[in-house]
Amino acid sequence: MKKLLILFVLATAFNATAQETALLRLNYAKGDTYKIDMKVTQNAGAAMSSTIKMTMKQDIASVTGDLFTSNMKIEKMSMDMMQGGQIMSYNSSTKEEDLDQMGKMLATQMKPFLKAKFTTKGNNRGEVLETTVTPNVPGAEDMLKQSGNVIYPKEAVKVGTEWSMDKNEKGMELKFNYKVVEITANNVKLEVTGTVGGMATGTISGNMNVDRKSGIPSNSKIDMKMTVQGQEILTGVESSMTKM
Repeated sequence: MKKLLILFVLATAFNATAQETALLRLNYAKGDTYKIDMKVTQNAGAAMSSTIKMTMKQDIASVTGDLFTSNMKIEKMSMDMMQGGQIMSYNSSTKEEDLDQMGKMLATQMKPFLKAKFTTKGNNRGEVLETTVTPNVPGAEDMLKQSGNVIYPKEAVKVGTEWSMDKNEKGMELKFNYKVVEITANNVKLEVTGTVGGMATGTISGNMNVDRKSGIPSNSKIDMKMTVQGQEILTGVESSMTKM
C-alpha cells in the first residue's frame, strides 16, 4: 500500500510538471538596461572565414501597454577575417595607432556603426514594428537582424508546444521552427530547427533559453548550413542577454 501511495504521488507530480504552462512575453519596464553579447561566425572553407563579436547596450525608453521603445548602441566590436589567404583583424578596444594597416582600414569602415544609435519599436511578443538608425548607416540595420529575436505565440506554451516564424533576408527565405522541450522554475528551453530557401538552400538548428520572469532570450545558439551557388557555407550566431 505504501509503495502504491509513493507511485501515485510521483505520477501526480510528473503529470503536473508535464502540464505546466508559461506565457512568453517581453516584460520590459521603462529604464531597464540590458547588455547583449553576440558572436557571428561564417566559414566558406578556403575561400573565406570570419568571426565577428559585438557587445551592445539596450535601454528601454518607454513602455505603453504591450508596446515598447528601446534605444540600442554597439559598445564594442572585434573582427577576425581570412579571405584569399589574407588575414584581417580589428578590435574597437585597440587604439587606432596600434592597429596594422588592414586594421586601420577596417576601423574607418566600422566607425559609423559604433557611432550609430538604433531605435526600435516593438510589442511584448517580440514583433519589431519599426527600426530607425541615426545617423543612417547602410547595412547597420542588418546587424540587428543577426541577433536571433523570436516572436512568441499568442497562447501560453507547455512542453511539446511548437510554432514557426518566417524571415526574408537578402533574398534568403528563412523558416524557423520552435519547440518547447523543457520548462523549469526560471527558464523555458526551446529547440530550434528550420530551413533556408531562395538564393540559398540549407538547414537551421540550435537552441534557446528564455527567462520566464523577464521574457528575454537569455542565451541562444543558432547554426545554419547552406549552399550558395555550389559553395557550402556554415554560419553560427551565439548571443546572450543580461539585465544590467
